[in-house]
Amino acid sequence: MRASKVLAKLRAGRFVRMSSMGHFLPFFVRHSAAAGYDGIWLDLEHRTMGDREVQALLAYCHACDIDCMVRPPTREHSQLYRYLEEGAAGLMLPLVDDAMTVRRIVDAVKFPPLGNRGLDGAGLDGDYGLDAWRTDSSYIADANRETFLVVQIETPAAVDAVEEIAAVPGVDCLFIGPGDLGLRYTAAGRDAAAALEEAIALVAAAARRHGKAWGITASSIEALTRYRELGAQIIPWGGDFALARVLQQCGRELDMLDKEG
Repeated sequence: MRASKVLAKLRAGRFVRMSSMGHFLPFFVRHSAAAGYDGIWLDLEHRTMGDREVQALLAYCHACDIDCMVRPPTREHSQLYRYLEEGAAGLMLPLVDDAMTVRRIVDAVKFPPLGNRGLDGAGLDGDYGLDAWRTDSSYIADANRETFLVVQIETPAAVDAVEEIAAVPGVDCLFIGPGDLGLRYTAAGRDAAAALEEAIALVAAAARRHGKAWGITASSIEALTRYRELGAQIIPWGGDFALARVLQQCGRELDMLDKEG
């Protein structure tokens, strides 16, 4: 089974190079790998993609030797582990509020004795049966060891329960969603900026105490640098929407030539 580059870095306490995409752009996979990224965050929570498109992207990630972390649009048990069967190196679950929910997710994505994932072995992760069905196969142990689970801390309830969430076996990383978390703090009448800073400190401390990594999104190089200094190991940087800035820059360059444009 393919070893996860993201997990290797998380376990070594190192920084993960993670890009992000939400559209069917096979070239982006190749260029991310060529640029030295360890993984790609594939967002299916807010983006629409067909099953065959996802399957193709996951296979292409394997071909390019880069991890794919899928953020799924569902918590349905068999659908979650199907992403792993198709080749996802890890899953990121959004809007997780409590430890009970996390334990159900672990149950879905890990084989016994850690969880209750269904066994097949016919997918890409088991080399379409060539690995998983050998009499001496270590597929089950490999799958539990080389797939990762990231849970998103993006509600006040999740922040309140972060100690219990971080303590759940099978969780590899706590990931702060500042957009959703800030929105909910604002809706509750709190100072979102101050509450977010407090939440970051709480999540980082819980992650350290329980031997887990933590991550967050950043909107500027200054924020990225600061979060890394605080110990964040996953801060996605560089995504397919960056292509819009490339087009804007190219448009300005064309304006210099096309005075009537």
